[in-house]
Amino acid sequence: MLDKRTIFEIHRLNNIGITQRQIAMELGTGRETVKKYLEDPEKSFCSKILRGSKLDPFRDDIDSYLDNNPLVKATVIMQRLQQKGFDGEITILRDHLRNIRGKTKNREPYIRFESGPGEQVQVDWGHFGSLVYEEYKRKLYALAVIESYSRKLYVEFTHSQRQESLHQGLLNAFKYFGGTPKNILVDNMVTAVVERDRSLIRFNEAFLDFLRPFGINPVACNVRSPHEKGKVESSIKYIRHNFWPLRSFTNLASVQAQVNEWLETVANKRVHQTTGQRPDDRFKDVSLRPLPELLPDCRETVQVYIYKDFAARFDCNTYTVPPWAIGKKLTLKADNTNVTIYHKEKAIASHQRSWGKKQRVELPAHTEQVRKMKKRLWQDKQIAVFLSLGQDAHDYLDLLVKAGQPIKKNVARLLDLKDEYGVPSLILAIQKAIKYHAAGADYIENILYQEMTPQRLHPPVRLKNRDLNRIRLAQPLLEEYDAYIKRRKNND
Repeated sequence: MLDKRTIFEIHRLNNIGITQRQIAMELGTGRETVKKYLEDPEKSFCSKILRGSKLDPFRDDIDSYLDNNPLVKATVIMQRLQQKGFDGEITILRDHLRNIRGKTKNREPYIRFESGPGEQVQVDWGHFGSLVYEEYKRKLYALAVIESYSRKLYVEFTHSQRQESLHQGLLNAFKYFGGTPKNILVDNMVTAVVERDRSLIRFNEAFLDFLRPFGINPVACNVRSPHEKGKVESSIKYIRHNFWPLRSFTNLASVQAQVNEWLETVANKRVHQTTGQRPDDRFKDVSLRPLPELLPDCRETVQVYIYKDFAARFDCNTYTVPPWAIGKKLTLKADNTNVTIYHKEKAIASHQRSWGKKQRVELPAHTEQVRKMKKRLWQDKQIAVFLSLGQDAHDYLDLLVKAGQPIKKNVARLLDLKDEYGVPSLILAIQKAIKYHAAGADYIENILYQEMTPQRLHPPVRLKNRDLNRIRLAQPLLEEYDAYIKRRKNND
C-alpha cells in the first residue's frame, strides 16, 4: 500500500498531463498500481498473500552457515540442506542468497580457449590458511591440477610450496589421471619459471629435469594474465567455496582424505556448467600417454648427521635410527606422510612424519637396541675391573656415556693410568674430573700428570702370549675380608 505523499504525487503528475506509464517509471511503481489509485485514491490495496517456501524450515540453518562463512556457495549449503531433508531446487536457494547478499559485480569479458583431449593440464597453488599442531602452526596450500578438456580435477594439500612438493603433487596427479598430457600450463611461480623477459622464458632447471622423463612441454602464462589459465583459477575458487567451508580438520592427512572423498563424490561427478557433462564421463574421451616404467623420486632429500642420542634432526623434529649409526652422515628422504633414513642405498629407519615441532619420533626397536648395547657393555671384563674401583668409577662411567665418549677405549686407558699412578691417585683424579664434568681419559691423564707422581713399581713379567699380558684382576675390597674374618670368629 502506498503512502499519502506518493498517492498525491500520482494525481499531481496525472493532472499536468503525464501518462500512467511515465508516472510509474518516475515513482518506481507498477502501472497497474498507478491506475488503481487514480480510479480510487481512498481505497486500500493489499498485496498478494505470499505462499510458504520450502526453504522456510531451513532458514535458521542457512543463517548459521552464513555466520560461519558469509561467502559460502549455494551448492555447499544445498549439500548440507539435502542431508537434513530439503527436497527443493537450488534456484530458490540462490534467489534467497541473492536477496541477502545483493547483486554480484560485473566481470571483465575474455575469449575462452578450449584444448583437445589430453593436450593440456593447468596447475596452480592456493593458500588455505594454516593447521595447528598443538601450539605450532603450519601454513596450508592446495595444488590444483586440472585436465583442460574434461575438467577432471586433482587436488593435493601440502605444508610447503617447495620444489619437491610441486613435483610430488604433479606425480600424484599423473598417477590419478592414469597418464601424462602433452603440455603443462603454469604461471610464473619460481619453482617453474626463474626468469622472464617478455616472450623470452627461462624455466627452472629442476622443473625441466622433472618433466623430461614424461616428455611434457612446459608453457608459461603471460604476467598478470590469470584468464590464460582460467580453468585452474576457477578450480581454486571452486575448492575454496565448495570443498573448504563448514569442515574441520585435525592434520594434513585428514585434509587429504576429505578432499579425496570430495573429488570422487562431488567435484568430478557434478555436471560442469561449461561443458554440460560430468568430468568423469568426459574424461573417457581423453587418451593420455602412459607413465614411464621408472618414476622419479620426488621426495625431499637432505644429508643428516646422527647425534649421540641416535637421532637425526629434520624440519624441527628428531627421528631415531639404530644406535650403530651414531656419528655417521646418512641420507634422509621425506614426503607428506613418511620420513625414511638411508645408509648408502639401504633404508635403516622409516617413521611417520610429524608436522608438529620439537617432537622426538622414535621406534621401540631402536631404544631396545640401545639397552642391549649398554647391557653388553657392562658385561665386558675390562669394564667390570674398572667398576670394581668403587662408586666414583661408576659415576665417571655414567659421565662418559652421557658425553658420548668411546667407552672401551677410555676404560682401557684409565686402567693403564691405574697401573702407572695407583688406585688412590686415580680415584682422586676421577673425583676432580666429575666435579668439573670433564669426561675422557685425556682429562684424567692431565690431572694425574700435574698433581700426582707415578708409582715406582717393577714392571710385571711380560709373557709371550699377549692375551695373558692383558689379564686384569678386579680391585679387592678389604671390607669384604674384614666381614669374612668377623664371621669366622663368631662361628668359632
